Formats: sequence, structure tokens, C-alpha cells
Amino acid sequence: MPAHRSVPMRKCTGCNEMKPKKELVRVVRSPQGEVSLDLTGKKPGRGAYVCRDAACFAKARKARRFERAFSCDIPDEVYESMEEELNNG
Repeated sequence: MPAHRSVPMRKCTGCNEMKPKKELVRVVRSPQGEVSLDLTGKKPGRGAYVCRDAACFAKARKARRFERAFSCDIPDEVYESMEEELNNG
């Protein structure tokens, strides 16, 4: 009988729903303090997860949830570049 593998679950910072990790996009703050999208899920640093939906990203941005998760201020340019990358990717 094959072993049952558990699916890693993460909470979306936008809608606060628990979803499988593969359905979400990781936003990461590198050790140097740079905030960016991590589409591979392998970049080093502190991570927070958000749905691939633009509405969830906008909700998380409006509530400043990434800034709370990373304990730092995030400039609007960074949000705009992440949003553009999310829409294109």
C-alpha cells in the first residue's frame, strides 16, 4: 500500500483561506531586505503567501499584510512591479 503524502497547506494573506502551497505565490523578503515575488518558492528569506488572483493581492496590499508579515515598509514601486509580474506570470 503506497504511503499517503500530506499536501503542504499555507494561508493566503489576502483572503485568509488555507490552500495547497502549489496554488499560491510566495512573496519573499530577502536577508538584504528586498521584497519580491518568488515564483519558484526557493528564494532565501522570510515568505508570505498569496493567491494568484489579483483581487487577493490587492486586498493584502490594502490591509498592509505584507508589511506586517515582514516588519518593514514596502514602497509602492515594489507593489506595482510585483502586481505586474503576478498578472504576467
